[in-house]
Amino acid sequence: MTLSEDGFEFGGINHLALVCSDMERTVEFYTNVLGMPLVKTIELPAGMGQHFFFDCGGGDCLAFFWFPDAPDGVPGVSAPAARPDQGSLTSAIGSMNHVAFAVPPEKIDAYRDRLLAAGIDCTEVANHDDSEWGITDKFHPGVFVRSVYFQDPDGILLEFACWTKALTGDDVVHAPKRVADRTMV
Repeated sequence: MTLSEDGFEFGGINHLALVCSDMERTVEFYTNVLGMPLVKTIELPAGMGQHFFFDCGGGDCLAFFWFPDAPDGVPGVSAPAARPDQGSLTSAIGSMNHVAFAVPPEKIDAYRDRLLAAGIDCTEVANHDDSEWGITDKFHPGVFVRSVYFQDPDGILLEFACWTKALTGDDVVHAPKRVADRTMV
């Protein structure tokens, strides 16, 4: 558990709840492709839908709602329009941009190969650093995380990510932007 300055004690993410268009297809992808055990299912009252929970490790769950009357997602608004190697990562305020699953650093290349073998289109392994573009082709001591991006059957952007070095106070160097800094469209 981590105690925040305000006294809240955090132990990670209990669950992140997303919305899917087809629960059967979602169960197939998350259990059979990614290997996440389905640990709890709920049928909502009065035909309002379903809520299923998948164990994504570390005591955390990824949950999906299925609503019979849910509107379709709008790429570029409710989520990014594409993977970062194919288009803009921008999504609307209040949207869920992507989910990054922690994976062992020594397995990231093999996990990418497993995604490809399962027919899942994905990025090359990205080396995130503090360079101008925030990414480099080569692994070097300044790389702080390595990752692979891919999408689930509903186009939800997912990432396998692994820290490659311990972060320190020296990694917090940017002032937070404000509403006034936004470029309104």
